[in-house]
Amino acid sequence: MTNNNQNTLEKLKEEARSALAECESLASLEEWRINYLGRRGAISTVMGSLGGLDQDSRRTLGKASNDLKILLQDEYDDKVQEVSVSQNAENQVTGIDVTLPGRNPPQGSFHPTTLIVREIAAAFAPMGFRVVEGPEVELDTYNFQKLNIPADHPARDMWNSLWVDYPNDPDLRPFLLRTHTSPMQIRVMEQETPPIRVIVPGKAFRYEATDATHEWQFTQIEGLAIDKGIGFADLKGTLDAFAKSIFGETRKTRFRCDFFPFVEPGAEMSIDCFKCDGEGCRVCSHTGWIEILGAGMVHPEVLRGVGYDPNIYSGFAFGMGAERIAMLRQGIDDIRHFYANDLRFLKQFSQQ
Repeated sequence: MTNNNQNTLEKLKEEARSALAECESLASLEEWRINYLGRRGAISTVMGSLGGLDQDSRRTLGKASNDLKILLQDEYDDKVQEVSVSQNAENQVTGIDVTLPGRNPPQGSFHPTTLIVREIAAAFAPMGFRVVEGPEVELDTYNFQKLNIPADHPARDMWNSLWVDYPNDPDLRPFLLRTHTSPMQIRVMEQETPPIRVIVPGKAFRYEATDATHEWQFTQIEGLAIDKGIGFADLKGTLDAFAKSIFGETRKTRFRCDFFPFVEPGAEMSIDCFKCDGEGCRVCSHTGWIEILGAGMVHPEVLRGVGYDPNIYSGFAFGMGAERIAMLRQGIDDIRHFYANDLRFLKQFSQQ
């Protein structure tokens, strides 16, 4: 090894040790390590220059460089230990323990109503139903009239409507907060040609007193299927498959006659109680059955109103309250919990 090469290593050694002595933090130590011991550091640069030397000089300089690297690595490790002990002692005085695991920042999660809506949509998706949404402020035409509920029809008493007034013309009241998501039946049928399979989740509003089972705002999920040759058996099969997907494969379904102006015939669907398997308990009011939704075959007048020939096309519709399904699934006894914004309640449904 030439004197020039030896002087280079000695100078590098002194420089590195001097710089190491000035390091007082782990961050500065890491910077020192990169500058001197890293893959592109000073020692690696020296070792990379060995190719231009003769064999004896290459062997001698290589050994000297490696010995220097080992020496500096040992001194670096000792310095890291020294600085770590010093910082820990300082942190103990200030009450900070850097060895504690970090705390994850809080993260939000979906509202329980959103979760059940997504689950219901997933249950209908394999049967060809897609999700559509509509306006929450609706025309009287779509909310009532085209659903076979004219202005003088007593069925309007079933919906306690919230009308939108116009200060400049108080007699003009064509708009209201939709009382159900059924208006999208009409909007979809006016814009599309069968076959149609949609579900419509969204907020609905009714002016009524709140209690454990009623809220002035709630989430409804409407469903509609229109095609040639659809019958009541298709409705029953579709909703039976939905009930089994949400409440379990062993569930039984029951259909009983009910009235809805925009379907004929209409029915309510119940499932056998999943708590007592139909034996009778508090959940099912000791009847063995729990009503979960209303349904029926789309009324011929509704089909005519959107330009469909009821002699060619038929279909079924159904509607359910998303919160009611969640209440049954989760054992929630008061619908008001969904909108009280109480984190103690909402955090129970966190998916974290």
